[in-house]
Amino acid sequence: MNDQKPAAPFTRGGGFLRVRLDLSYDGGPFSGWAVQPGLRTVQGVLEEALALLLRRPIRVTVAGRTDAGVHARGQVVHVDLSEAEWLGLPRGHELDPAVALLRRLRGALSRGLGELTGAIEVHMVSLAPVGFDARFSALWRRYSYRIADGPALWDPLERYFTLWHPNPLDVSLLNEGASQLLGLQNFLSFCKPREGATTIRELQRFEFSRSEDGVIVATVQADAFCHNMVRALVGSALYVGEGIEEPGWLHERLLAQKRDAKSILAAPHPLVLEEVAYPSEGEMLARAELTRAVRQH
Repeated sequence: MNDQKPAAPFTRGGGFLRVRLDLSYDGGPFSGWAVQPGLRTVQGVLEEALALLLRRPIRVTVAGRTDAGVHARGQVVHVDLSEAEWLGLPRGHELDPAVALLRRLRGALSRGLGELTGAIEVHMVSLAPVGFDARFSALWRRYSYRIADGPALWDPLERYFTLWHPNPLDVSLLNEGASQLLGLQNFLSFCKPREGATTIRELQRFEFSRSEDGVIVATVQADAFCHNMVRALVGSALYVGEGIEEPGWLHERLLAQKRDAKSILAAPHPLVLEEVAYPSEGEMLARAELTRAVRQH
């Protein structure tokens, strides 16, 4: 989900200023994050809104690309603006460029989305610390996935972000199997490989819990995710939770290092990017350089 090209370097003073945008979106109406010709995507709508404000083509860099139908509550992107663009944003009584850009960007998104107004919300605009890269500076990404295991839990008001699974699931079995995948591993069996991109990731959390309303919530956290990885992990775990496969089967799949007929993807609509974590300001550049070196080798 994070194999986009790295952004060009930036400077402060006579060069470009890197601006961080924190946003959330309902992925249902969009064909994923990434720009695709002839399709409405989150990136496409966001870049069109920025281009309208700045009167030039804009390209943003995202912390984690999401598939069609996948939502985000804590997505992060960055965009590079000239000092003239940044300082020229305030109008009238507005003094803060960050406040001005946030206000005007919300308006441009509303016009661009039309009947889908509210499907994308930018919550915060800020000048990024030196060395910040939305993708490469990230320490980890955390996703959630909701599963209603049985008709008694199927709430029509939550059907757009909850998986309706027909059979009961054993949370203890789910966690027993999931725990065997933690750590730095090659997740080729759970990824859709892309040319030139590694499938080695550090899976930091993979756990299931039943919430007060009875719905099972999966939490999946890693330093980064390759294409389809979260959906493949959850989809495979469902076999274990239902008792079709033993908990050790997930580890066997990991060691097999191959995708086959048993590589099943869970539906995208219950998946939410909840949070992206970053180091302290003084460690942004070092983290970005380290991550970039790992991803490109």
